[in-house]
Amino acid sequence: MTGLLEEIKALAQLREAQGGKWDNIKPEYAARMRAQNRFHTGLDIARYTAKIMREDMAAYDADTSKYTQSLGCWHGFIGQQKMLSIKKHFGTTWVSWLSIWLISSCSLVLSPASLASFRALDDAKEAGDKTKEQELISQIDNHETHVVPIIADIDAGFGNAEATYLLAKKFIEAGACCIQLENQVSDEKQCGHQDGKVTVPHEDFIAKINAVRYAFLELGVEDGVIVARTDSLGAGLTQKIAVTNEPGDLGDQYNSFLDGDVIENASDINNGDVVIKQNGKLVKPKRLASGLYQFKPGTGEDRVVLDCITSLQNGADLLWIETEKPHVGQIAAMVNRIREVCPDAKLVYNNSPSFNWTLNFRQQVFDAWEKEGKDVSAYERDKLMGIEYDNTELGQLADEWTRNFQRDGAREAGIFHHLITLPTYHTAALSTDNLAKGYFGDDGMLAYVKKVQREEIRQGIATVRHQDMAGSNIGDDHKEFFHGYPVTTGWLK
Repeated sequence: MTGLLEEIKALAQLREAQGGKWDNIKPEYAARMRAQNRFHTGLDIARYTAKIMREDMAAYDADTSKYTQSLGCWHGFIGQQKMLSIKKHFGTTWVSWLSIWLISSCSLVLSPASLASFRALDDAKEAGDKTKEQELISQIDNHETHVVPIIADIDAGFGNAEATYLLAKKFIEAGACCIQLENQVSDEKQCGHQDGKVTVPHEDFIAKINAVRYAFLELGVEDGVIVARTDSLGAGLTQKIAVTNEPGDLGDQYNSFLDGDVIENASDINNGDVVIKQNGKLVKPKRLASGLYQFKPGTGEDRVVLDCITSLQNGADLLWIETEKPHVGQIAAMVNRIREVCPDAKLVYNNSPSFNWTLNFRQQVFDAWEKEGKDVSAYERDKLMGIEYDNTELGQLADEWTRNFQRDGAREAGIFHHLITLPTYHTAALSTDNLAKGYFGDDGMLAYVKKVQREEIRQGIATVRHQDMAGSNIGDDHKEFFHGYPVTTGWLK
């Protein structure tokens, strides 16, 4: 990037070349606007962050302690606040990515830090502090953007491969460098932690992976990343029987998991029945009234392993295994099998709010102690969510296991990226509930002042000046720029 002073000089020369027609244009203002808008399009963002994501993947391959994290964002404002908070507490935005759910884009192209630096620069100039002035110019020239890699979840593509391609393009054009899609049937789509999930044969899913890759390549995002999610662990149904041409091919492997009854003679076949050849025998797959076919019980993990290997061998870069609980051992067992074929397999893992994390980890500790022969008579396994267990030895150890889950998962289970899908959806609901309880109750306005504004001010939360978050300060600057009001910033005069 060109430095601020060099930009001003170049823009001044450009203005002079216009023979007086651009005399109303201030080179300093234009340079300032350029500095505040490093990225001009979503594709600029996607290309820039895809390279970073690839570098992060390589860093994890070399050292599993270098895993990455994100908090799922369901609104652009939430994404903005997340990045501001991370910058405030950790001094850099590169401890996190953005994971986008329920919205089409979240491109944070304006850097409030650089805006604040400009105003501090004004003050330093007016005070005659040359040292501070040079320090702030250097900060502006080297400021760290708030734009980080964006993972966009497009579910099952909302239709066929063509629909998947069109939707992926929209997300990439909005700034996503990574597209996540899943192997559920689009029009039967269920939350990953609900019953009734229906998956598609591999050839259908591979077509959607191809569609996303073509979208990346068409738009010039050659480093674009594809996350292939499998819901097979909790899916007991498939929409259709896979096409197969010979024993052992991909379609035959998929069909081998179908539950069914062996056909002994033609009289076992009824009108409308479907018959396939499975492991050398004629089998009538079990079909529901809806037309969906049923998988054999207990085949979920085997199907997950086949899904993941197939996806990686056909263009996916990362995997997502949707599980019913946060258990490092369970995840590691599947990943180790996948790595026997694909040694560099890596996961994006959903640290889901759908899990009861407290109960899950307390029960994991309980089971581990019981297996070791430790006395657990003081605990009731099914009631471990109770507040009475919070300060017990078991409760405290479970909290420690929860604290270490991401580190342990990265080290032992190949989890490269940890995300929580909708954490701020839940924090918004909780904080709104608490505010409403007090505000419409006895506390009235004190409920807001004490629990919200007072804490915002004391903790230095940027939204205290909500006008700034909406861009009002930038708009005020633009009034001066566009209408030719007197220059108020001394360093620009």
